[in-house]
Amino acid sequence: MPGKIHFKDIVSFFYSQYFSDGLRITIGVLMPSLVMAQLGHFDTGVSLSLGALAVSTVDSPGPLAHKRNAMAISCLCIFIVAVITGFARLNLYTLGVEVTIFSFLFSMFTVYGNRAAAIGTGALLVMILMMDKAEKPEDVVSYSSIILLGGVWYTLFSLVFFGIRPYRAAQQALGENISDIAKFLRIKAAFYEPDTDIDENYKILVSQQIQVSQHQDSVREILFKSRLLVRESTSASRILVLTFVDLVDMFENIMATHYDYADMRTKFKGTGILEDVAKILYHMADQVENVAFIVLSNIKYKHPVDFTPELDRLKQKIDAFGANDEETSNLVLKKILVNLRDMNQKITNIYNYYHSDSAQLLFENRRKIEYAKFVTRQDYAFHIFTDNFSFGSAAFKHALRVSLVCLIGFITAKTISQGHHSYWILLTIIVILKPGFSLSKQRNYQRLIGTICGGIIGITLLMLVHNKTVEFVCLIFFMLGCYSFLRLNYVVSVIFMTPYILILFSFLGVNNIIQERITDTIIGSVIAFAASYLIFPSWEFELIQQNLREVIYANANYLAKVAESLSGKVIGITEYKLARKDVFLKSGNLSAAFERMTSEPKSKQKNVKEVHKFVVLNHILSSYIATVASELIGKSVAKPQPELNKAGKKSLALLNDISLKLGGRKVDLATMQPMNLDQEKIQGIIKDDNLLKEQLGFINKMSMDIARVTDHIIS
Repeated sequence: MPGKIHFKDIVSFFYSQYFSDGLRITIGVLMPSLVMAQLGHFDTGVSLSLGALAVSTVDSPGPLAHKRNAMAISCLCIFIVAVITGFARLNLYTLGVEVTIFSFLFSMFTVYGNRAAAIGTGALLVMILMMDKAEKPEDVVSYSSIILLGGVWYTLFSLVFFGIRPYRAAQQALGENISDIAKFLRIKAAFYEPDTDIDENYKILVSQQIQVSQHQDSVREILFKSRLLVRESTSASRILVLTFVDLVDMFENIMATHYDYADMRTKFKGTGILEDVAKILYHMADQVENVAFIVLSNIKYKHPVDFTPELDRLKQKIDAFGANDEETSNLVLKKILVNLRDMNQKITNIYNYYHSDSAQLLFENRRKIEYAKFVTRQDYAFHIFTDNFSFGSAAFKHALRVSLVCLIGFITAKTISQGHHSYWILLTIIVILKPGFSLSKQRNYQRLIGTICGGIIGITLLMLVHNKTVEFVCLIFFMLGCYSFLRLNYVVSVIFMTPYILILFSFLGVNNIIQERITDTIIGSVIAFAASYLIFPSWEFELIQQNLREVIYANANYLAKVAESLSGKVIGITEYKLARKDVFLKSGNLSAAFERMTSEPKSKQKNVKEVHKFVVLNHILSSYIATVASELIGKSVAKPQPELNKAGKKSLALLNDISLKLGGRKVDLATMQPMNLDQEKIQGIIKDDNLLKEQLGFINKMSMDIARVTDHIIS
């Protein structure tokens, strides 16, 4: 049942990258303070831990080389910021100027991607935590050097941590992506159940697609940008790459199990066939979930359940229906059966990768895929930074907003707030403020709820426990929970964070700060929330058109591969998979943008119903194209199919028109000319032409529906 937590889910969490990250950050941040405290230099240890904490913000999943470079740059940034802040704080006005300039500068790092943005966050963290640090001018450089050493310590510790188990991060990311696909498969299975609300299930499906797309992109980056994983011929590296390749193919199979569910319910009502399909899909989802656990836990596992008997029984039912009801075609059911068999084979293959006896055989005769083409390269040219200096750039507006709000927060902290830790106001602001209103709003609620709930837990603990050893154990527990849930569930992370901070301050001899922390958090939250609405706001309706045209172009390019295949051309596997990857990625981006739009104020949700229709229709269109493509790609047709090719080109022309209306590009039709094939070189035959015509008809219908919705959106 959705939302139900099983024992295996708890075990999987402890194998996951979230817990691994939490453990690494906890040890890396806490260790300097513990060691220096034993040596009688606790203050120095705290400063080292500050440097480690700042650099840990950069230590997110990704290729090891990217981590190393980013953490090295982060060390340099925190040292420079620490030195400048140490001198700037000697005068209130120069400190205010520094806060304003640095808040803008480091917020602009978002133009270079998430990891660069994390470097900016770490630098701002050091600036804020040093604002009230009373260091003499002659001690500023030495103190800043201690912070730098803390950052260097964490960098080395993290690199050694990954060096010991170089494949572990890839295994964790891959395992979590497989689990996402298992959830996606269960949602797809629900479409075949007679009582499922189709429209409501689409909403759930689109939301889960975001998770699948984001995690797939993360896995793709870790695997295909890591020389160790792509170029090495070790069994471990090949297993990871081949598992991911089959996983993406399996996801396409799941996408290709899409049909007109309402029509199928009418045609096959009372036969029990659709219920059997749902049952098999649920069982397959359980097996995919087991695969996720295998990858996460890195253990050998029993052989998968053999679905052949179930599939054979389903085939008998489908054949019996075709024989008894000659008026209703059972071709669509046969296609579903073919997809189920393909998925069964993919699941079996992945299981077999993790059995050394059969793995070597599966490695042989695999298609060569040019992995480097499947990852995007981040351009770090300086002109990208300067090119974004305009109000047409969301990053520029965000940086200006952060800069102005941090200045307001700084003035508030120095005038209105009466606490001794008023930097919490600025800390709250930089954590909450995000480029979009919806993300800022979400973080705001999570921060407030987490702080209040965590404060209650922390106060209760300090009132009931007076043993320093027990308090220290609780400190480690809350610290570990805070960093483990930081990327997984922010509100839970803050619930852990607040008692961790309260216990930490208790050890430092500072008590009764919970009221100050909650007050400063509320002040920072109110300022940040108001600013995200009033100061250079960024609304999704202003940006959504870019997502729309990108996803239409991706689908048009995907459909072009189908049209080329129908003309008799054999499409290369790499070319096809690149087109497919682009569709998955752009569809996920569109779905995420729509979700953000729905959390914005009603007055800012322009054409929300039409955009929702567009999102659903786009998903259906992608599924129909995947259904046809899975039959055609990698094969040549027995002979060019002029009628089918014409149907494909007709839909492609419609998608090109939509793309142009949205200000996008069109896919060139000129290259799609029928080819004269040597019959001896034929690799495959299109079966069930009637079903193929029906699928191409659905693609054309979806394209026309999207065209009508687009007209409403842009009008």
